[in-house]
Amino acid sequence: MDETALRAVRVLRDRLEKRTAIIGVIGLGYVGLPLALACCKPGFTVIGFDIDSAKVEVLNRGESPIKHIPSEPVASARAAGQFEASADFQRLNEPDALMICVPTPLGSHREPDLRFVEATTRAIAARLRPGQLVILESTTYPGTTREVLKPILEANGFQSGIDFFLAYSPEREDPGNSEYDTARIPKIVAGDGEAASMLAQTLYNHVVARTVPVSNLDTAEAVKITENIFRAVNIALVNELKMVYAAMGIDIFEVIDAAKTKPFGFMPFYPGPGLGGHCIPIDPFYLTWKAREFHISTRFIELAGEVNAAMPRYVVERLRCELDCRFGKGLNGTRILIVGVAYKKNVDDLRESPALEIIKLLDALGAKIDYHDPFFPVIPPTREYPDLAGKASVPLEPYLIARYDAALIVTDHSGDEYDQLLEYAKLVVDTRHVIPPTHPQAGIVARA
Repeated sequence: MDETALRAVRVLRDRLEKRTAIIGVIGLGYVGLPLALACCKPGFTVIGFDIDSAKVEVLNRGESPIKHIPSEPVASARAAGQFEASADFQRLNEPDALMICVPTPLGSHREPDLRFVEATTRAIAARLRPGQLVILESTTYPGTTREVLKPILEANGFQSGIDFFLAYSPEREDPGNSEYDTARIPKIVAGDGEAASMLAQTLYNHVVARTVPVSNLDTAEAVKITENIFRAVNIALVNELKMVYAAMGIDIFEVIDAAKTKPFGFMPFYPGPGLGGHCIPIDPFYLTWKAREFHISTRFIELAGEVNAAMPRYVVERLRCELDCRFGKGLNGTRILIVGVAYKKNVDDLRESPALEIIKLLDALGAKIDYHDPFFPVIPPTREYPDLAGKASVPLEPYLIARYDAALIVTDHSGDEYDQLLEYAKLVVDTRHVIPPTHPQAGIVARA
């Protein structure tokens, strides 16, 4: 490393240590906004970048656009002059460190869709100045930072490790988890070279309770994707066991609750109506795609994907069977209330939610569908389910509940009025084990 590069390292490290560095967070969604606020807490000045000008306006008013993230820390950071949101990507040269927190979805054939990462990196490259630290946080396949980001950033003649510094630190957010916020979750960190790794660790050491350095970029990328594959495969296993045990008259939830008392060797996962969220249904297929480059098949990952993707159809079939057995009704013309459409409890996040697929399947079979979800007064536009955009939530009022032939619990938000639902519903199909078998009204409840 030449003297110029060494000087740049010393300057940036000093600014990070003194917390006088300006931090840029690109993408102010479920990952980027908590990260931006976490950077404000130790005293960094943060510029949050987002293409959504409406979101930028809300944040600059000191309000949170995400329901499970309170407005108070946004307002406090704004009042202290530590946080500003901007849709002006011409300002990407202002921060000393840039954190990329943009989506990495799958394409129509389950191939990685890196267009948001690539577009963001090109925007950075166009304004890159010597001495900046660039960190990718988005989940992706091993090799992305080195094979995709680095060439784009070096295309104008800059060199990683000399003119700028490149690192990878995967987000590990669990939206709605109050026990583990951004600052409490250990941070995996790797850099393109020792200097980049050191600088990234220096930054995150001020933001999170613990950093976990690994040897290289590819390894850091593999850590995050392994975490999500582990969950996807195990959720698929219990989803499959749910179907097997249901046919035998065995309660899968009772089995798991008993099995988890073993103090070693067993980790509980719970079945559900399908797999939702941006990470677990998507990230494993980044590795599947990359493995093809090495002529390797990822059979467990693909099988898990098949099992989890089949769960909405299984739920619909269980609902159909219960209506037929109890009332002699088919789904055509039947009124169904979907309780909860978010992909998980207590978050305003619809990404990959199995509820949307269930609604689509029921609608195709002629059922009349309404939904209740306090986190979604109206279903926003989605790429996969454009026909559902604008559909409004209905209240859990007794007179309304009684009109439906069945209520289907898909998302188990805390505080939902399940007792009222049980009092007035004709049939409740529970996919989340919300209603205990000992409940006085358990006779109208079916498990799916």
